[in-house]
Amino acid sequence: MTTLKEKLEAFREDFETNKAPAEALKVMHAATQALRDSGIMEKTIKLGDKMPEFALTNQDGDTVSLSEKLAKGPLVVSFFRGVWCPYCNIELEHLGAAADEIRAAGGDLVVISPQTQQFAQKSHKDRALTCDVLVDAGNAYANELGTVFRLPEDLEKLYAGFGIDMPMYNGDDSWTLPMPLRAVIDTDGVVRYLDINPDYTVRPEVTDTVAVLKSLTAAKV
Repeated sequence: MTTLKEKLEAFREDFETNKAPAEALKVMHAATQALRDSGIMEKTIKLGDKMPEFALTNQDGDTVSLSEKLAKGPLVVSFFRGVWCPYCNIELEHLGAAADEIRAAGGDLVVISPQTQQFAQKSHKDRALTCDVLVDAGNAYANELGTVFRLPEDLEKLYAGFGIDMPMYNGDDSWTLPMPLRAVIDTDGVVRYLDINPDYTVRPEVTDTVAVLKSLTAAKV
């Protein structure tokens, strides 16, 4: 079975070798490096921290809260950039495929992005997800976690040239995004597994996340 890492690397190699102009790659790579160098990782939520409460609407407009989820068991939380991001879509497919295994282990899964409910619904449908796709309007919740950044102006223009209309997708003109994040939260609200990466083309294996979740639920038995 192809791993998430292998799929992401194959997509990136094809995109950078066969599709993206050299100047575009220069802008994208520079933006990723600038984010790495910005010191943002020093300000993010850390392993062992308490996860802040959230109450966010899902793809159907229903409110979902962290405390409500944790009352039933540990929770896998994954932030993605939006329906327009192919790397996010590949990750969502792998997370969606693991949803039943996550539930069988006594946990649950939510995915969160700044896109509007319309596009949350599209992500839910297009990826055939059985978990909630939550709307973090204006990146308000991601901002509490310290993961939000503003796209550089040259990257804004590049994305717009690619047909990525961020104000349309997110319902605001801030041109801000969250760094991809995946966490496992125990029933006390403590972050027991955490992966945050300034490079949006890299995501952790879902199998690693599930293994942590299983170790938590096994310890409760």
